[in-house]
Amino acid sequence: MVEAQYRLLSEGLGIRHVRLIIGNSMGGMQVWLWGQKYPKYMDALVPMASQPSAMSSRNWLLQRMMLEIVRNDPGYQNGNYVTQPPLTKVANVLFGIAATGGMASYHALESAREKADEFVDLQLSAPVTADANDLLWQWASCADYDATAGLEKIEAIVFAINSTDDERNPPSVMAGIMKQIKNGRLFLIVTSDETNGHLTTTNAKFYKSVLQRLMDGLAKRATQ
Repeated sequence: MVEAQYRLLSEGLGIRHVRLIIGNSMGGMQVWLWGQKYPKYMDALVPMASQPSAMSSRNWLLQRMMLEIVRNDPGYQNGNYVTQPPLTKVANVLFGIAATGGMASYHALESAREKADEFVDLQLSAPVTADANDLLWQWASCADYDATAGLEKIEAIVFAINSTDDERNPPSVMAGIMKQIKNGRLFLIVTSDETNGHLTTTNAKFYKSVLQRLMDGLAKRATQ
């Protein structure tokens, strides 16, 4: 995917250099690879809600369980289904609840079981947009992801943005990774009633000002 994006920019659009490569979650994983595969192509990298380390721990446990739910649905029929297997939606909702939301955000549902049930019912009543085979391919394709081996190849400024309540990317792991980056900084969004776990970085208000300062600095360097 990264190679396809690079060829689109460099060959298809004739863009020889970019100021910034930015991506969130899976896009953030790709940003780490961008910096290693094409180290001179950008001035800065901003991977968000991601890590360069291999799929493991809670991150992969949840993804593996989601895949198993779909595969073991009788309606899946080993991928030869005519209608979407019903557990595809359940797997999607379960993964979303387990991997996003944040402790503080879910705590706002209070202790009343009725409110929690209303939340789940709302998620399950949403239209199904996922295809079971496509979902399996997408999530299984990242099983062998590991961008830690080439961190020393990165020449661009790295400004990683994560949140302290990201269930899939614990900040303790990122602290060690950033020490391997030549010119890197980790910006952590502190947990609050407004953060949303792995989804926190989808809200630009948490990092808009610091990202703007980075862009202004890059623009200034380009004119010197």
